[in-house]
Amino acid sequence: MLSGVEALRTERDILDWAAADFGGIVTERPRAVLRPESADDISAVLGFAAERNIPVAARGRGHSGFGQAQARDGIVIDMTGLGRVLRVEDDRVVAEAGATWGEVLRATLAHDRTPPVLTDYLGVSVGGTLSAGGISGTTHRYGVQTDTVLSLDVLTGDGVERTCSRTESPELFHAVRAGYGRCGVIVRATLPLIPAPVRVRRFKIYYPTAAELLTRERQLLHEGRFDFLQGEILPVGGGWTYMLDVAAYDSPADDATLLDGLGYEPARDATEDLAYWDFANRLADAEKLLTQTGEWFAPHAWSNLLLPDNATDPYLADLMAGLTQEDLGAAGLVLTYPVFRRNLTTPLFRVPDEDVVFLVAVIRFGPEPAVDRQLAANRDWYEKAVAAGGTAYPSGAIPGIDWTRQLDPAAAARYDPHGIFRR
Repeated sequence: MLSGVEALRTERDILDWAAADFGGIVTERPRAVLRPESADDISAVLGFAAERNIPVAARGRGHSGFGQAQARDGIVIDMTGLGRVLRVEDDRVVAEAGATWGEVLRATLAHDRTPPVLTDYLGVSVGGTLSAGGISGTTHRYGVQTDTVLSLDVLTGDGVERTCSRTESPELFHAVRAGYGRCGVIVRATLPLIPAPVRVRRFKIYYPTAAELLTRERQLLHEGRFDFLQGEILPVGGGWTYMLDVAAYDSPADDATLLDGLGYEPARDATEDLAYWDFANRLADAEKLLTQTGEWFAPHAWSNLLLPDNATDPYLADLMAGLTQEDLGAAGLVLTYPVFRRNLTTPLFRVPDEDVVFLVAVIRFGPEPAVDRQLAANRDWYEKAVAAGGTAYPSGAIPGIDWTRQLDPAAAARYDPHGIFRR
């Protein structure tokens, strides 16, 4: 069996596969793909690439939106073969970087445990989200995924495998988390676990305006009433509806207590009682439907931006004034997540300097001919966000961003001395 450099694949179909991603916008063809069976295979290829000044990118499940896991004329490392959940203990789980969050959750639920922060879509990889941040409806309580991770095993640009944590090689730990893959390849992660809820009580409450939705989100953020908290703006008829999406885990409180003061109307709003797995995996049905319609494979010009609280209302009003249902698509939506700044402790997860921060994410499933116009709109929204003190979350499709503003060039120079991870 071939290993290391001998295992590099150059078949046309494999190169075509590595030249694409979920975003469907950027296509950068590599010269080879590595499908490693061990970290040693990756180490050998990193040494090979460093000697020849060949760029390298690690690819998890290919869910990036703008070519973030591609390597023009370089080597793409397909991490899916390193996708095992290695060990589950009472307070932690060790998983390889290519494992999906769904695979991790299935393994930990067998022990009645869960990671505190899961991605909304469980089909993305552990290594991929830890390279970006990893945000969800529980981030208001626990921070992003990189804030919770306990330790990482990383192959740096010199081919050496290093373990890092807050106390062991902390400089590398801080440079790799949300580091956009510029300092090394994450091969394993040790993640914290907490007791998993059995049941989830989910409420969907609709409001007539974005301002009222944001007001309710702020209220619930400060009260801490719900375990899961996010807002959604959805196309309906010829306009928009503004939905508060909240959930309580194994809550002893009755519905009247949970919903007090939120304007819940039984004839308009919705309540669901779900098993925890069904709630965590709630996007599986949407993925199946969008796969059937073909929208899952269409270009996705998504925008993910972080705004200071004091700028969020006018920013969102301006964004919605310029957004059409046609550009968003019938399956599209705008997400809003309120988060306390104090919970966001990852140094490279750049966020506005205000006590409360909102993620505003435009999730498009719009028509393919509109991509250029959508990218131009994304860039405009980005520039307005920066002018208001905002930052970008690195998984979106925003052209022309200088990511060195959000990364650590000194750490990249130290751990990637040959520059093979730099884009």
